[in-house]
Amino acid sequence: MMLPRSADVLKDLATDYGVCLRPISMRRTDLDTGQTEVIDLPCGATREDKCLPCARRNRRLRQAQIREGWHRADEPLPGPEPAADDQRSMIVMRAHLEFERDKAARDASWGEVADLDEAIRELEEAITTEGLRGRVAPPHHGPDDEEPETGPRRKRSTRRRQDAVELPRRKVEPRTVGKVYTAPDGSTYQPSMWLTLTLGSYGPVREDGTPLNPGRYDYRRAAWDAVHFPRLLDRFWQNLRRCEGWNVQYAGCVEPQRRLAPHAHFAIRGTISRDVLRTVAAATYHQVWWPSVDVQRYSVDRPPVWNEQAKSWVDPDTRVPLATWDEALDAIDEEPDTEPVHVVRFGNQVDARGVMPGTEDAERTLRYITKYITKHAADCHPSGTGRQRAHLERLWQQLQITPCTDRCANWLLYGVQPKQATGKLRPGRCKGKVHQRSTLGIGGRRILISRDWSGKTLSDHKADAREWVRALLGVTTDLAGTDADPDAAGPAPLRHAWEMAHPTDRDVPPLAHRLLRSISERARWRSQLLAAKDRAAAGDSPNLSAIGTQTTTNGGARHSG
Repeated sequence: MMLPRSADVLKDLATDYGVCLRPISMRRTDLDTGQTEVIDLPCGATREDKCLPCARRNRRLRQAQIREGWHRADEPLPGPEPAADDQRSMIVMRAHLEFERDKAARDASWGEVADLDEAIRELEEAITTEGLRGRVAPPHHGPDDEEPETGPRRKRSTRRRQDAVELPRRKVEPRTVGKVYTAPDGSTYQPSMWLTLTLGSYGPVREDGTPLNPGRYDYRRAAWDAVHFPRLLDRFWQNLRRCEGWNVQYAGCVEPQRRLAPHAHFAIRGTISRDVLRTVAAATYHQVWWPSVDVQRYSVDRPPVWNEQAKSWVDPDTRVPLATWDEALDAIDEEPDTEPVHVVRFGNQVDARGVMPGTEDAERTLRYITKYITKHAADCHPSGTGRQRAHLERLWQQLQITPCTDRCANWLLYGVQPKQATGKLRPGRCKGKVHQRSTLGIGGRRILISRDWSGKTLSDHKADAREWVRALLGVTTDLAGTDADPDAAGPAPLRHAWEMAHPTDRDVPPLAHRLLRSISERARWRSQLLAAKDRAAAGDSPNLSAIGTQTTTNGGARHSG
């Protein structure tokens, strides 16, 4: 029993060579010859508990994305090209159709209106085909169409809170790169920054993150702050851009602290004064204008009851309907001195420092930012003691009864029917992401990257990695005569048909056989890549005859990684 198991050794080797542990089998059929082969595609998991090799691959991809956009000295994305004359003419034609439709609608010529609506729809399809993004105008609603249930828009005061710091507001310049500094010797350098934003304290804690006095620890505010933390981050970047006067770009990750409260690490392109960052963080807040949750009127064991006839939730004892969502918001608007149900703010700890490009400090900081992106939030700091498990349990119990959205079933516990309520709601058992134990209330995306960071998508970064390997190995891709030939006249016919292959199919080898073949294939690739690196370091040209094909077929199954 002390000897290692061969199956575990196989999985360890697959992990070392980057082979997916649970590949997706796809059957590809050549439509010309009828030959079929089973190809293993990586599952693409982003969590280590699902597939460690794929999670590491995605982490390296995110690191490449952050590294490429962090210290850029040029703008990643150019502005849109001016519209061509044909495109402008189509917009003018769309304006004429809009004028004629308005005239026909005022004359009550509904038949003509229907014909013009059809012409507008065809013209807008042609405008999209011509190469213009977006919709010219929203669609029209006919006389028999149901009006969208938008209702009157609720207006909230945009006046800043009296307890918030005032911030200067400058016109944002259309630039995303930072300032270039000149040294006394005439050399120039362009550093960037690393920033950490943290929430405030809910009570004194020990070194392991557990509270000194659990009875006085504010678990309710901790749960509400975690739920609305993404909106607070959005407010911070809006305020920072308005205060600095340029389009600040960022890339980072949201993760829990040891006390299980969320905080965020960001890489910022360019430099910003630490005083400005601390001032903006202190002045940033997010107000939650929801009904009051001071008193929990019902318990999870005895919640309100759904009345099928009235299509409403009622009190289990008196059968009186609960207040609807609009009625609860109207009650808030009628109060002159009403206050938001919750206000989220950052804490006093704002850590910021400069990072020079191309240094070991930059690489170390990059690894630190992406340290936990392959783990669930609850797995970042394992609960090894009973005290830590009790702390996690108390926080999770509070998150279970905290409303997450205006449609959350937990509103029934506070005597309010959520928006668009149905009889399927179960208070205390909302399926929202923030109520799960593994998320610790951190909803939405944990990886936050601004739009103009690197000018590329993850697919573009994957393609760059493939091109780097091909260039190092000296492999060229010939597109002539294939489906991807850009010079081909018209769309080429499809050459392959794809379908999902089930593990029980006779042509699908066992998983252990496929893993062994993929490990052998990856070992050959690694040897070829190391040899090509040695030749490139020595200044020799790649030897095409020693490379062969990039993918080898293994008895009808191969791994595409």
